[in-house]
Amino acid sequence: MTVSEQKLQEALAQLKNSGVRITPQRHAVLEYLMQTMNHPTADDIYKALEGKFPNMSVATVYNNLRVFQEIGLVRELTYGDSSSRFDCNTSKHYHIICDDCGKIVDFHYPSLDEVEQLAEQVTGFDVSHHRMEVYGKCEDCQSKLQTSH
Repeated sequence: MTVSEQKLQEALAQLKNSGVRITPQRHAVLEYLMQTMNHPTADDIYKALEGKFPNMSVATVYNNLRVFQEIGLVRELTYGDSSSRFDCNTSKHYHIICDDCGKIVDFHYPSLDEVEQLAEQVTGFDVSHHRMEVYGKCEDCQSKLQTSH
């Protein structure tokens, strides 16, 4: 069994332990999320699965994503006005986002816990969490820019 298959089995077991019924659509949405690294939108997931599940709606995808979020299998990423994206890597990590195409890539860096501690000391807030986003142009967009000149 590959690592991704093992992660999928663990996630399915977590759903079952939470009393969530595993429908074929729910299984497919979860499997798609775990196999993709591109932080898809609900619409991306719907489009990827509509051929296999012609009766599935975008609402079904959203409902499943909400269930996955409640159980802690998925994080919703919101950046500006664009559609929410979903990440099944729930470990602490950061994202870099392409200014041109919107591609989001994970990168790992030691957690900035000292920033949270300093913010608490300086402001008196009880800090719950933080989010760091790095922006730039991905390699694909850089090459498009170079070939257009």
